[in-house]
Amino acid sequence: MDALLVAADSALRTLFVPPRASRACPTLPETPMPDALQESEQALSGALMRVNHVGEVCAQALYTAQALAARSGRRPNEPLARQLEAAGQEETDHLAWTAERLRELGARPSLLNPIWYAGAFGLGLLAGRLGPGVSLGFVVETERQVEAHLASHMERLPAGDQASRAIVAQMKADEARHAREAQHAGATELPAPVKLLMRGAAKVMTTVAHRI
Repeated sequence: MDALLVAADSALRTLFVPPRASRACPTLPETPMPDALQESEQALSGALMRVNHVGEVCAQALYTAQALAARSGRRPNEPLARQLEAAGQEETDHLAWTAERLRELGARPSLLNPIWYAGAFGLGLLAGRLGPGVSLGFVVETERQVEAHLASHMERLPAGDQASRAIVAQMKADEARHAREAQHAGATELPAPVKLLMRGAAKVMTTVAHRI
């Protein structure tokens, strides 16, 4: 019951409470002040950061669900739950940074965030129920796909939007580390069809979130 209450609290905080970062928002060192973004550039940055914000909403759901599964299974795995929660805390930083950047760009979060959260929570719970190796393998594949996605955003963001670029660069580094840590902790390689399904679901989410 306690674990369920924690999961419900996490959902409410993610969706309805302004997140607070434990780390300062990244900046690019020794970078000259960029020119003001043109309207079209600001709109593009806002859309891309909205997609990134949705990704962090989903990350909160995934890690919360997987930690819940680790604690509530037939063989509770507290070390795994703590590892997942630690990664989730860094994802909270990402959530706060992207939310603040959206406000600075005059853009709004996705209107479908509750749906994204619910779907990701279900996937995380399923992965967690399949055992520690699969749960960690799901983390590895998710983070690798997110890392590739963020790399594409580094190419698409306007050259003058150094603030967004700094955030995305730090997020990319964190996601890569989360994947390495999960791999070292005993992740199981997911089957190719599962990876393809995950990529397809991510494509739908990013395409829709870009606009809605």
